[in-house]
Amino acid sequence: MKIAMVCAGLALLGVGAGVGWAGETPPGGDAAHGKQVFARCTACHKVGPGARSGIGPALNGVVDRKAGTVPGFRYSAAMRRSGLTWDRATLARFLQAPAKVVPGTRMAFPGISKPQDEADLITYLAQFAPDGSTRK
Repeated sequence: MKIAMVCAGLALLGVGAGVGWAGETPPGGDAAHGKQVFARCTACHKVGPGARSGIGPALNGVVDRKAGTVPGFRYSAAMRRSGLTWDRATLARFLQAPAKVVPGTRMAFPGISKPQDEADLITYLAQFAPDGSTRK
């Protein structure tokens, strides 16, 4: 019984082996590949100089930003109340299953299943400062 409770608790925390739910992205994200992965996101999200919110918020400066805080974007109540900060681990979990991490989000995206794709995408997004310039 205790083992089942521990396993259930670890599952809720997102601790798993090799499935990307351990809250960690694989090391060595490749920004060039991340840009290719980001192509899946461009129908709703923009990044870079002059990026503006559209269907989804602009993602400049998203890494380490508090969720639901892009000025002028109308977030779902669930996202505004989530209390999340988009650190690498939280982004990885969210990118894998947005509706599970923030139930009630309006983000209609099935998720990214490969942890390396998540890592590469996050590395790509981390290049962009809040003003859209690239960080050195």
